[in-house]
Order: sequence, then C-alpha cells, then structure tokens
Amino acid sequence: MRKIIATEFAPAAIGTYSQAVQVGQQLFLSGQIPLVPETMELIEGDMRAQISQVFRNLRAVCQAAGGDLQQIVKLNIFLTDLSHFALVNEIMAEFFPQPYPARAAIQVSALPKGAQVEMDGVAYLD
Repeated sequence: MRKIIATEFAPAAIGTYSQAVQVGQQLFLSGQIPLVPETMELIEGDMRAQISQVFRNLRAVCQAAGGDLQQIVKLNIFLTDLSHFALVNEIMAEFFPQPYPARAAIQVSALPKGAQVEMDGVAYLD
C-alpha cells in the first residue's frame, strides 16, 4: 500500500508527480530544485544558497513522512556544472551526520526553471 506525502513546507509539485511516495518503510523522494516553498521561485543567491535550499526542501518532505534527512539511504545529485561537486560535499556534511547515504552525482545539460542543482532519493523510515 502506498501513501502520498505532501507538505506546504516544500515546493508544491509543478508537474504530474507527488513530493514523495511512501511504500511500507521506504520513502521515494521526488526531485527537488532550489525553489522557496512560499514563493515557488528559485532562491536568490549563489550556488551555496541553491544547494542548501534543496537540502531544506528534501528535509521538509522527509519530516512530513515522519522522518528526517538522516534516513536517506540513496541520494542522487544532478548538477549543471560538476565543478560544484566539492561545494556539494561541504554543504552535505552540514546537513548529514556520518555515515553518509549512498550517492551519485551527475552532470546534466539543464534542469527545470534554470536551476543549477536538483536532488532526489530514497529514505528508509525506521
């Protein structure tokens, strides 16, 4: 049985998808870009601001399901420029304690709304 997860503390879905879907103890998180939930606009600022906003959005969806970022077991990171990889690592360490989740980082040519970063993942809610 699946449960749809939605929260006003993360950006509303801008397409035909849910913020997350929970199946048993698994939580499948849709991609988050650095939208500010209240305005649905990209956060102003540099790449640090964008990456941090994406982590805040993912955290809000995890919390809506009764979990937190620390329960993400697989994280996918999509960047329009892989030169930001070291910055992702630095900011990720501020949001996640060790041990870190499994992860992939992929460079893509473009992301929705001109974002420079998007992340999705899978969490295990214990």
